[in-house]
Amino acid sequence: MPLTSKNMNNRTYVIIDSTLVESEDFDFSKVLETSASTLRFSTDPEKSKTFVKFEGETPSFLEGLTTYNHDEIRAVLATPEWSTPHDPE
Repeated sequence: MPLTSKNMNNRTYVIIDSTLVESEDFDFSKVLETSASTLRFSTDPEKSKTFVKFEGETPSFLEGLTTYNHDEIRAVLATPEWSTPHDPE
């Protein structure tokens, strides 16, 4: 199914500490990403944060964390913490 804004509106996003992905509590089958290699990380040298998205109920390992809708996460990801500026040449 092609991605549309309707599909995006059904998704919930959560920013997490990147070490959570390596914990035994993390379950890729409960989020839309398929592996650590499909994650986007923050731009700090430690790549200390990442985010995941899911549809439906909040996976137990994400409960209690701040959730974002599509528009909110886009605004967050546009900040320097997540995006490096492109230098025009």
